[in-house]
Amino acid sequence: GHRGVDSTGETTYKKTTSSALKGAIQLGITHTVGSLSTKPERDVLMQDFQVVESTFFPSEGSNQTPAHHYNDFRFKTYAPVAFRYFRELFGIRPDDYLYSLCNEPLIELSNSGASGSLFYVSGDDEFIIKTVQHKEAEFLQKLLPGYYMNLNQNPRTLLPKFYGLYCVQAGGKNIRIVVMNNLLPRSVKMHLKYDLKGSTYKRRASQKEREKVFPTYKDLDFMQDIPDGLFLDADMYNALRKTLQRDCLVLQSFKIMDYSLLVAIHNMDLAQREHGVVDGMSQADTRRPAAQRALYSTAMESIQGEARRGGTIETDDQMGGIPARNAKGERLLLYVGIIDVLQSYRFVKKLEHSWKALVHDGDSVSVHRPGFYAERFQQFMCNTVFKKIPLKPSPSKKSRSGMAVPRRS
Repeated sequence: GHRGVDSTGETTYKKTTSSALKGAIQLGITHTVGSLSTKPERDVLMQDFQVVESTFFPSEGSNQTPAHHYNDFRFKTYAPVAFRYFRELFGIRPDDYLYSLCNEPLIELSNSGASGSLFYVSGDDEFIIKTVQHKEAEFLQKLLPGYYMNLNQNPRTLLPKFYGLYCVQAGGKNIRIVVMNNLLPRSVKMHLKYDLKGSTYKRRASQKEREKVFPTYKDLDFMQDIPDGLFLDADMYNALRKTLQRDCLVLQSFKIMDYSLLVAIHNMDLAQREHGVVDGMSQADTRRPAAQRALYSTAMESIQGEARRGGTIETDDQMGGIPARNAKGERLLLYVGIIDVLQSYRFVKKLEHSWKALVHDGDSVSVHRPGFYAERFQQFMCNTVFKKIPLKPSPSKKSRSGMAVPRRS
């Protein structure tokens, strides 16, 4: 990938140091959100998805931009009016967006994905900033009109929530970044993390991955570690299943494959044993940022609304996680989201004429394959990974069943 380390030990991306990149991102976003606030609110038009605004930031400053300590760079903002509308859809006010991303230094996450991308999280845990490849950024631009038509109809989704797409041009290189919702709050210790696709072919974490502090395991590891699956109460299970079904339908309509469900597990009982109750809670509380402000940004809010009322599992202080149990009966909080939806260009080079393809391509194999992928993905999640807590039979049924004549096998 483009990720490297310079002589001082600092992470670089396309030979730009991480600190310079973070600085450029914050300067650029401050400028672009500020200049956008002078433009009146209006409906999003089709051409808004194509707009790219570009600003030059010389290190000595200009009448538009402040002086800074980095090399000169150019900052591009893609579809600014459209993304402003999307942020509003998720209840993110411009000043909150700016405050989250630009008020404190961005925190670099050491555990990058297999893609070699850089990941930053905002100081308040609200947003993730990820570097993306040229093709992924291009693909996101093509998806925007349809993807957000869908979000408009249904903001409760486990699909990634994209809040901004930008490009920093420095040293003759383009570094494209996307701002997304943060699935895993740092204030909650995750005990296990899985990247699940519903496929078993070569789906085991590598030795190198296993040696990490916080490894990401895969499908075969899940089946080995948690053979009985994760138990949710009926409402919660149905809500999660419905959301996955709808999201897979959207991905299928865009011919997207190879996405994963990220499932991170916080074991509440284990956390208490690790710290002793008093110590554990106080430690968590001191690090805990305010609950996420963006609408539908937590796992719990992303699945259907009706599951949030009642339910058979105690739901105090979930920090946005979905309450569940394992086969031992331990209390868990699950943090889930669909990831890697921009990888599809590898499979479907035909996306250049995606809209035509969506309409005319009914019989070709590529249309059936995303359908097959979506079906297999849902089957695995709803049968192997997540299960309904079995209802306890009532005493009257027990006594009746005791008297029943045994059936012949």
